[in-house]
Amino acid sequence: MKKLLFISIALLFISCKKQDVQLPKSNKTILKDIQDHSPVYMFFKVTEKDTTFEVNRQNTISTTNWVFNIDKRLSLKLVIPEVMKLQEKKKNSSHTKEGAINVYSYADSIGKNLAFLPFTNVSYRYDNEFSKFYIIDNNKVYLSFQNFSVNFNKENKITVDGNDIEREEFVEFIKDYVPFVSQGRPALLHLNFEVNLTHDQYIQNKVMLNEVLSDSIAFSPIEFIYDTKKLPECGCKL
Repeated sequence: MKKLLFISIALLFISCKKQDVQLPKSNKTILKDIQDHSPVYMFFKVTEKDTTFEVNRQNTISTTNWVFNIDKRLSLKLVIPEVMKLQEKKKNSSHTKEGAINVYSYADSIGKNLAFLPFTNVSYRYDNEFSKFYIIDNNKVYLSFQNFSVNFNKENKITVDGNDIEREEFVEFIKDYVPFVSQGRPALLHLNFEVNLTHDQYIQNKVMLNEVLSDSIAFSPIEFIYDTKKLPECGCKL
């Protein structure tokens, strides 16, 4: 099936006037094989005035799994609104097949293979929301959890509840710190990504985050893609 996917990509390059997609890279494979798929492509474009993108989704079939092949150079500011539209389109289709998933494609630089990151259940909050404030506004929903806000800021540095965490220490920190603070309660990590991060950085961060999942640590299905300038003033560190 991987061979068939490469063939379909090659054919699309021909039909799209040799446009290319530079896939994100990471060092682990989350999902290696996916069958019965339709491709979505987001191409990187540079115009005289700005960096923009072009979407090709002509071959998408709502009853299949959708593979999002997104150029790693595109910012989340460009990527996420379009992904949200396509999520909604598939969700509202009368022909959507139960169990069909959505995945991002990327290259495993260690295993030297094409890999996939599922995001079927992710619901994006775009632009002007951050988990810390969202939890307060919806506190009744999260009372049974020990909640943590994990933030990847515009410099792609990491904070957990406003505390700086070194990237190379993040996984062990979460595995040690979160269960200690939670004291037996289920822990829920709320993920935040600054809107100007690239798709490449986003995928690398999500693959790393996958390492902290356990029976007692889960991710909220809501992800916040935020613009710092549009968040409410709080006088606090995100």
